[in-house]
Amino acid sequence: MAWVYLVIAGIFEMGWAIGLKYTEGFTKLVPTSLTVIAMVISVALLGLALRDLPVGTGYAVWTGIGTVGTALLGMYLFGDPATAARLACIGLIVAGIIGLKVLS
Repeated sequence: MAWVYLVIAGIFEMGWAIGLKYTEGFTKLVPTSLTVIAMVISVALLGLALRDLPVGTGYAVWTGIGTVGTALLGMYLFGDPATAARLACIGLIVAGIIGLKVLS
């Protein structure tokens, strides 16, 4: 169950990272509220996952999911650059996440 919590926590991390863009510097109430809620849920689920997972593995996978998802969503939603080098680096992060999962 720890891995399920961790994956969901990573998804909520993507949500709050993308949500920051929509808050426009925390000047919009609804996006700001949703972003803060996503932050709380993400950290709470990470805490639950870390009851059973090594902290280094859990934190690295959590941030990795958030990083990869946010980068990809940034490309899709905001037109962030999708160069071959950038996509290759994202692939390396995914490989690291898989490696940590396999070794834990």
